[in-house]
Amino acid sequence: MLQMRPNCERCDRDLVADEPGAWICSFECTFCAACVEGDLKRRCPNCKGDLVQRPTRERALWAKHPPSTERVRKSP
Repeated sequence: MLQMRPNCERCDRDLVADEPGAWICSFECTFCAACVEGDLKRRCPNCKGDLVQRPTRERALWAKHPPSTERVRKSP
């Protein structure tokens, strides 16, 4: 199950699990669309892998399968 991290690792923008706009790599590094389409050019700066749109998780499922609340932040 995806962690559904709550923020962009690069700019710290909030990324809500039931809204589109988050991008992830195969290691679940998480970034916002602005960072991915800008400087990152759809490549993860950590593993150099592809960044793809993260699927959303319906809010009704959060009680049983909550998104992560741990914020991950790395310097740009």
